[in-house]
Amino acid sequence: MSAAPTPAAEDALLAGWGNTAATRATVLHPTDADALAHALDRPAPRGIIARGLGRSYGDPAQNAGGLVVDVTGVTGIGPVDHERGVVTAVAGTSIDALITHLVPQGWFVPVTPGTRQVTVGGAIASDVHGKDHHAVGSWGSALESIVLVTPAGGLEQVSPTRRRDLFWATVGGMGLTGIIVEATFRLHRIESSLVSVDTDRTPDLDTTLDLMESGDHAYRYSVAWIDLMATGAHRGRSVLDRGRFATLDQLSRAQQDDPLAFHSGTLATFPGPTPVNLIRPLTVRAFNEVWYRKAPRRRRDHLQSISTFFHPLDMVDRWNRVYGRGGVVQWQCALPLGATDDLRWLVAQVSDAGCPSFLAVLKRFGAGNDAPLSFPIPGWTLAMDLPADPRSGAAALLDRLDERVVAAGGRLYLAKDSRMRPELLPEMYPRLDEWREVRDAADPTGQMVSDQARRLGLVG
Repeated sequence: MSAAPTPAAEDALLAGWGNTAATRATVLHPTDADALAHALDRPAPRGIIARGLGRSYGDPAQNAGGLVVDVTGVTGIGPVDHERGVVTAVAGTSIDALITHLVPQGWFVPVTPGTRQVTVGGAIASDVHGKDHHAVGSWGSALESIVLVTPAGGLEQVSPTRRRDLFWATVGGMGLTGIIVEATFRLHRIESSLVSVDTDRTPDLDTTLDLMESGDHAYRYSVAWIDLMATGAHRGRSVLDRGRFATLDQLSRAQQDDPLAFHSGTLATFPGPTPVNLIRPLTVRAFNEVWYRKAPRRRRDHLQSISTFFHPLDMVDRWNRVYGRGGVVQWQCALPLGATDDLRWLVAQVSDAGCPSFLAVLKRFGAGNDAPLSFPIPGWTLAMDLPADPRSGAAALLDRLDERVVAAGGRLYLAKDSRMRPELLPEMYPRLDEWREVRDAADPTGQMVSDQARRLGLVG
């Protein structure tokens, strides 16, 4: 590698999307791939970690007293190979930029999480999943190769057939094997930018589970908003949305004139941060009631935009401020397919505790991949937001839920975690030692480190 200009640096206080446990670090701002690849050349006694758009809820993109490399200034999308359906993008490129670039050409990203404000590097490091995991898997399943720079090997290309162990350790590896520079991945061909959505409003959790188990195979995308404040006979009532990209014959004549038109953006910015947490049991119960009642009991082939179906929260920028200065904890678990009784128990615990959660979703996972730290396993995933305010009672509740998840053979998502007990990690991720062996070979001096890595003992 040739010498690169020294990128700008600043001292900054960083936090995750949950706005909890902020720490101060020196932040580098490289503006091209060469400078990004040279970031490891800078002395960093407290180590180094890459950071994208900061949408991990906890602390995996923080490094107290150390070096943080902001990759968002290093972007770029190569030409689409339309024959193979493949594209290469630089690590700091956002899913938002990818969608804006790809959709007019008749392509969609292989996987998108609930926000499009995630970088390619972050999507790989967290092995993000979406509403289509049951059909196509996570981001790692679509990868053809990764270019990354490691402390031991410098700049190198890895893939499922080239340095396979390092490739899979990087997928879901929380940025701890090196700095991702770019990636090549497969795309999803589409005829239109609209999603054809079927909606079912269910009266309870069992009805929701039955519909998903019997019908998810017929849809590419499936997600249920679940009311965790409902009790009694209505416990676990949900709004289940399932769909696929609309074909040309499903569009009106006017829509067929420009079937791949796409416009992203936000409708508003939430003011703040607010001095108080607006998420309280009374207000959330009222919100959940309105949200549930406004959904149709049964609707078929309703056309929705990409933003409405995939990224509704992105419509309001900085929506996390609604939780006030105390912040928010997001808890997401994966449970095996046979653990439906455990899932019912988790829902009952949250419902009975009365902790306010209005952002709660349930999805089905398909087969996992070969990454030791990848989160999805075949089964169910439940995600919810709770106030981080210690007076909410969420901490004790989540500790109980953690224990049940471990006992059921499940795990928590590292990209969402900000508070799990480190002794539970090896039980949740039984291939942890295998991952550490590969990581240590790529970084024998322990240069790659984050606040989360220290908190959970991921690295020595």
